[in-house]
Amino acid sequence: MKPTRESYPVEVAGIKRNLPLFEVAPGVKIAVLNILGDTELVQACARALADKLASIDYDALVTAEAKSIPLAYALAVETKKPYIVLRKSYKPYMGAALMAETLSITTGQPQTLYIDEKDQELLKGKRVILLDDVISTGSTLQGMRMLMEKAGAETVREAAIFTEGERAQWRHIIALGHLPLFTD
Repeated sequence: MKPTRESYPVEVAGIKRNLPLFEVAPGVKIAVLNILGDTELVQACARALADKLASIDYDALVTAEAKSIPLAYALAVETKKPYIVLRKSYKPYMGAALMAETLSITTGQPQTLYIDEKDQELLKGKRVILLDDVISTGSTLQGMRMLMEKAGAETVREAAIFTEGERAQWRHIIALGHLPLFTD
C-alpha cells in the first residue's frame, strides 16, 4: 500500500491539479509538477503561454530535457516557432557539442547541458525564449543562458508554467503561476 502523500492544489490555464509534496532538504518540501503524459495540462499551458509571448519578437524556443519537452513541442505548434532541446548527456551523434555545467536542485548534483552540433547553426544570431516547466533556483536557466551565449544566440525572455520560491526573484519570468516552498 502506498503512503498517503500531502498535496498542494493548483489551477493553471483553467486546469486544476493536486501536486504532490516532496522533501528536497531537511524541513523543506516542494510541490512537484510532472507534465509528462498530461496532455490536457500541457496543451492548456502552451495556449496560455503562446498568448503571453505573442507580442515578443523571437525566432526559437529553447528548453532543457526532459520534463519540459512536451511543453516546448506544444508551444512550438501553437506559435509556429521551432524548438531546440538542450541535452543532459552527450551522445556521439551530437558531434562537436557545446556544453555548460550547473547545479540541479532536483538531484543536488552538478548537471551538464549540451547543444547538439546541428542545433548550433539554428541558434547562431537568433533571438530565443528559454522555456522550463518550473523555475526554482534558476540553475538550469543559468546553464541555458551560458549555452545561448556560446552558441551566439540572444536570450530575449524566459518563460515557465510556474516559478517557485522567492517570488520577487522571478518578476522578469513570463509564468502562468507561482508555487511556494513549504517549510516545517
